[in-house]
Amino acid sequence: MARKRTMNYREMRADSEEEEERKEEEEGDEDEDEDEDDDEEEEEAGEAEGGEPAEEGEEGEDEEAPKKKKKVKPKAPPKPKRTRAAKVVRMRVLWGVFSNSHQMVASYDYPKKGDAEAHAKRFNEEKKQGQPFFVQPVKEPIEEKKEEKEEKKKSK
Repeated sequence: MARKRTMNYREMRADSEEEEERKEEEEGDEDEDEDEDDDEEEEEAGEAEGGEPAEEGEEGEDEEAPKKKKKVKPKAPPKPKRTRAAKVVRMRVLWGVFSNSHQMVASYDYPKKGDAEAHAKRFNEEKKQGQPFFVQPVKEPIEEKKEEKEEKKKSK
């Protein structure tokens, strides 16, 4: 089954807006040409009647003001948004001894896996209910001392 392609309405809208702007500019150019012709005729008529050209300040400005349209400036492309890099937290691995309900009973450093397994075995022998205790690796964030952080900040 072929998938129906979706139309990009933003591009279509931008294209239609550009066409409208072109039409408005063309119409504006034609109107300006007509205004210039009218002004020349008025000046000629004014010279014939009074000997002086008619002043444009009285009638010319009133007619031109509503016809002038402001040109729309294209908007600047939006700036890419900044994404913050996630702060890297150092992790350390421990061996955790867990009960059957996934509660950590004890934890041992990574090189002491044998001690962790012996602890789990001891608990299993005491309970005599099968294998309710097990050993699993656990990752914990390394907490730096506050003093070390302050020293690092001062050195920067």
